Amino acid sequence: MIFLLYINIHQCTNIQIISILQLFIQKEKIMSEIEPSMQKKRYIILIAGVIIQFCAGIIYMWSVFNGPVAEYLGNWDTSAAKLTASFMLVAFVAGILIGGRIMDKIGPRTTCLSGALIMSVGILASSLVTSSFPELIYVTYGLIGGFGVGVVYTCTVSPIQKWFYDRKGFATGVMVGAFGFSLVIFGPLAEALLPAIGVPSTFQLFGIAFLILCIPASLIIASPTAEYINNLRGPMAPSKQKQYTTGEMLKTKSFYLITFSLFFVLAAFFIMNPAVKELGNQRNLGDLVSLCVPLIGICSASGRLFITWVSDKIGRMMSLFFISGMTILGSVCITFAEGVFFLICIAIITFAFGGAAGIYATVTSDHFGAQNMGSNYGFVMLGFGASALIFPFISNILLDGGTDYTMSFVLAAVACVFAIICVLLLRTQKAKDNAMTETA
Repeated sequence: MIFLLYINIHQCTNIQIISILQLFIQKEKIMSEIEPSMQKKRYIILIAGVIIQFCAGIIYMWSVFNGPVAEYLGNWDTSAAKLTASFMLVAFVAGILIGGRIMDKIGPRTTCLSGALIMSVGILASSLVTSSFPELIYVTYGLIGGFGVGVVYTCTVSPIQKWFYDRKGFATGVMVGAFGFSLVIFGPLAEALLPAIGVPSTFQLFGIAFLILCIPASLIIASPTAEYINNLRGPMAPSKQKQYTTGEMLKTKSFYLITFSLFFVLAAFFIMNPAVKELGNQRNLGDLVSLCVPLIGICSASGRLFITWVSDKIGRMMSLFFISGMTILGSVCITFAEGVFFLICIAIITFAFGGAAGIYATVTSDHFGAQNMGSNYGFVMLGFGASALIFPFISNILLDGGTDYTMSFVLAAVACVFAIICVLLLRTQKAKDNAMTETA
């Protein structure tokens, strides 16, 4: 694997370096030609998207809610309560897919507003669930809340790809970084509120706060005008790139390589995340086990921001190789790591996960254009949803009632090898596609 990365790094020739520098200068010239008012507007939209993404990050907070909610709902089985997170992830992907298709037809503002309402209503409705029917939390928090999160996620990420055509990695990283960072803020807040005011009031407080924050922010979200897009110049301009419909995208090899690489590279995180505290206790963390959840939030946000930003400099393919390499390293080391070294392994795997969660929106836009980004990215995210369901399921089979996760993480490392193969094939396929475009 290290050999493959070495070869890829040294394939960058002097000519390629000169081309990169020329492209950078050209991009700076393009930026100087954009009207100041449009520059200001796109950053206002970015800030609005960050606010919405920050609230939508509640999708990763169920580990905080799980114990207190199970106890509140009549000492409900915690294993059954954990399924809420699975329902939410499935609904999240469905929200991205369906919300993206709706957004492409009616625009991001109305769709994002609807998603914000659905997300907030789902959290508010969770306060009404009682011990007489605890499974209703699957519907309120899991399905309704998760679907709303998926809708607002795609309605903020997709338009920003069009506004920041010159810095797609940076803009996407800032936005989805807020999605990951919300756990760092909301996690401790929820832990403080749950024993102080109770489960129902905590859900009500979060639901109302999300309404107050997300509704005004949703009204700011918009796609750039046709004039803005038509005035773009240079190879980075959307008008210079083929804009694939979803039907056209599904007929390409690149779509399946992107989707399967996403599916494979996320295996380690989805195996680790539900069991992180259990693993921490096994690996002699002691009191440090309380650091696991905030560490995941910080590293996820950092990976989303840093790797997407770096991808603007070194390219998407090299970034994908880097993510895969980090995940293999973390997966192998976590099989024997203990104490602080175990925390380092968590940080490595989560940082790579954050990078993957951030960069694949940009990869999708690079390959298939930004015009139908909502629908197209929704289908790519099927790889995310499938990975979240399949790898924890296989991990539970490998555990066979035990507590040794060694084979589970070996599986994750092997999965990353397949991710690298997919990326290698994707790079070859892209070169063929570019050659065909130049010939045409």
